[in-house]
Amino acid sequence: MVDNSSLQAAIAELKRRKHAVILAHYYTRPEVQQVADFLGDSLALAVEARQSDAEIILFAGVHFMAETAKVLSPDKKVLLPCPEAGCSLAESCDAAAFAAFKARFPGHKVVSYVNTTVGVKALTDICCTSSNALKVVESIPADQPIIFAPDRNLGSYIRKLTGRQNMILWDGACHVHEEFSLEGILELRRRHPGAQIVAHPECRAYILEVADFVGSTAAILAHCGSSACREFIVVTEAGILCEMQRRYPDKRFIPAPPTDAACGCNDCKYMKMVTLENIYAALRDESPAIEIDEQVRLAAEQSILRMIEIS
Repeated sequence: MVDNSSLQAAIAELKRRKHAVILAHYYTRPEVQQVADFLGDSLALAVEARQSDAEIILFAGVHFMAETAKVLSPDKKVLLPCPEAGCSLAESCDAAAFAAFKARFPGHKVVSYVNTTVGVKALTDICCTSSNALKVVESIPADQPIIFAPDRNLGSYIRKLTGRQNMILWDGACHVHEEFSLEGILELRRRHPGAQIVAHPECRAYILEVADFVGSTAAILAHCGSSACREFIVVTEAGILCEMQRRYPDKRFIPAPPTDAACGCNDCKYMKMVTLENIYAALRDESPAIEIDEQVRLAAEQSILRMIEIS
């Protein structure tokens, strides 16, 4: 078996020779994060994909992220090292079913979380991420009814912040953020009374109610750096702890437990499907590559660019 350091060196050589760049999400494996040229959350990765001058973009993440990169960079080759790396949230919103749902509410503006397929983005007026969802919704006149898809938890949180009762929610969710244990989190707080609970808004409402800080992955990272607190109970996908510890080595980060305590911590199985081995193979073979129908791409592009404008 080839060791990580040899694979990392081989990946670096392929990147140099092929003028390629690796974009990775915070939820990927630590060794994958180490070979990335850019590490970020969904919004930052979308912006970077659009700005990159590389000939090849390899997306170390899940399928909808690579699709977003291809929408924004149609002339570049976009590689997804593991095509099976999907997203439970994106899969909870089928494009055909969403089109039928949208037809039931004529006159509604559609705001879709970036965690959706390109087909849903093509049916969307403006995309958002957890970083800018509040700004996106507030940019729409208060009397304009909205369909918000697909995450019911993020949608409920934004509806609570804005007081917008004219916002209809699609009933979708992320399996990782749905499964945190309130009892387990409160037990951690009892054992660590000085710790702050930091949570992602994709979590259930009863989790957000006990959190000291609610924000996107990037916002949680920034908060942990600016806070005087030395301990944090982290209620989002556990892959973020790698970057937290790298940035703030003098602070302690405790992963929140899932309802199934035997799992240890909440991992996205799809993000963890990206490995150094399949990154190397994808760069070597320049495959699997993302392909998108041009008409669908153009429709999706408008909704994504509107999101970036409000970033």
